[in-house]
Amino acid sequence: MDTLSPMGRNRPGALDTEKVAPEYAYRAGVGSIDPTAWVAPTSVLTGEVSLGPGARVLHGAVLNGDRGPVVVGEDVVVMENAVLRGRSEHPLVIGDAVLVGPHAHLSGARIEDEVFVATGVSVFAGAVAGARSELRVGSVLHVNSHLAPGTVVPIGWIAAGRPAQLFSPDQHEQLWTVQEGLDFPGTMYGVPRGTPMRELMRRQSDAYGPPG
Repeated sequence: MDTLSPMGRNRPGALDTEKVAPEYAYRAGVGSIDPTAWVAPTSVLTGEVSLGPGARVLHGAVLNGDRGPVVVGEDVVVMENAVLRGRSEHPLVIGDAVLVGPHAHLSGARIEDEVFVATGVSVFAGAVAGARSELRVGSVLHVNSHLAPGTVVPIGWIAAGRPAQLFSPDQHEQLWTVQEGLDFPGTMYGVPRGTPMRELMRRQSDAYGPPG
């Protein structure tokens, strides 16, 4: 059994960084990777990323701590092609025993212990998913919204507000009465609502430009 095998979790030095570093795209930051974590060769970890004991990052996942910390707890599985992004004012913090499903997108949120984040879920900055909650396939936890512990967000539904209310996809007008006050553009992009798209994207282009 080689040192990269998930079955090697209980072995001392189960993740030898000298052996792993050349095998996946990792630009070192100030985070840390527990020796018992496992990172797939085709995943990308960049910036301030920390992985707890038994964490698993599967193929194609991206953990981007360039603009804020990404902290992953114990026995967390980040599945294929998920995107986890920290933000300067909103670190992404994931508790213990959390599943992050394929193609999920988590940005600057707090995910408490034992949360189920299904395929294609989106969780935006400032949001909190309470312990043991479930975000089912394609659901959304909106910016600055707090989902109470144990809450189930049905397939394709949206949770918004503090505390979060649940909206089906056809409840646009009802959702907007809550969503408007959550300040999506200010929280996610640092601009007031109504900022022209050209100005917004100029700022985004600058923000995501090459280092230095």
